[in-house]
Amino acid sequence: MNLYHTGLSELYKEIEALGDPLTGISDRIDFERIRPILADLFSNDTEKGGRPNYDPILMVKILLLQQWYNLSDPQIEREIRDRISFMNFLGYPEKLPDRNTIWYFRERLSKTGKDRLVFNEITEQIMAKRIRIKKGTMQDASFIEADRGEYGKPRGEDAKTRRSSDGASATKNHEQHFGYKAHTLVNEIKIIERLSVTPANVHDSQIDLSLPGIICYRDKGYFGSECKGINGTMDRAVRGHSLPVKSIRRNLRISRIRSAVEHPFAFMKSVFHFFHVMVTTVQRVRVKTYFTAMCYNLVRARFLDRIA
Repeated sequence: MNLYHTGLSELYKEIEALGDPLTGISDRIDFERIRPILADLFSNDTEKGGRPNYDPILMVKILLLQQWYNLSDPQIEREIRDRISFMNFLGYPEKLPDRNTIWYFRERLSKTGKDRLVFNEITEQIMAKRIRIKKGTMQDASFIEADRGEYGKPRGEDAKTRRSSDGASATKNHEQHFGYKAHTLVNEIKIIERLSVTPANVHDSQIDLSLPGIICYRDKGYFGSECKGINGTMDRAVRGHSLPVKSIRRNLRISRIRSAVEHPFAFMKSVFHFFHVMVTTVQRVRVKTYFTAMCYNLVRARFLDRIA
């Protein structure tokens, strides 16, 4: 770290004393364990060489900041050069990527599926520090809105930037939604363990994130669907047959337990403003959802450490 960065580091101490939401986040994760996952993300390390790539750990941290503060690529390009708290989180790097480099890195993650592997590694590190008997998990889904675009405009490969190519329409509780749906599996300490992203018209019951041998609490929308784990799905009345009192009481017990699954969605939407996306494919939405979930898990882990 040169003298310039040393001065910024000293200035950051004053900022930290005033309160920095990023305090204590990097300390909870060994980011070096992510490096092997992303080692083959680029292919210019041949004899012919090429322009050196940016450190993949730096890029991962930038994507975390982007989702944490709900910033576009041009905005995050500016903020990592302007905000001292961002520079501190990134470790005061000598060089910083531009918006195009950030976009291309995110694209590579979406096409290779390595966003899921990064999420799994960070989640495993968080959970490894919390030895416990797993009591159960909860599965639910929430809409992620996208731009519907003008009627009659093309979708699919011919879709324009602001018109979602993979988004779909769905109706729930008489409300219309367009875009995507995030399916999450949350454990009893409200950490997101598994995640899937689909178009909005995919029914919740078609996605099973449950873990074998672990009870999974789910609402009535999953009634009758597959469950790899121990089935804790609420009972639903069928035509001509009302629910018996035993099932009503069972549903009430499950409802009280699975209410915790609403917390991650509410937090991500209210704190990280993750309720509307500008990207146009389900793969790109998936990357943003994974990184937002990582941000949530890190904040949740910090909270659990404080109350412990």
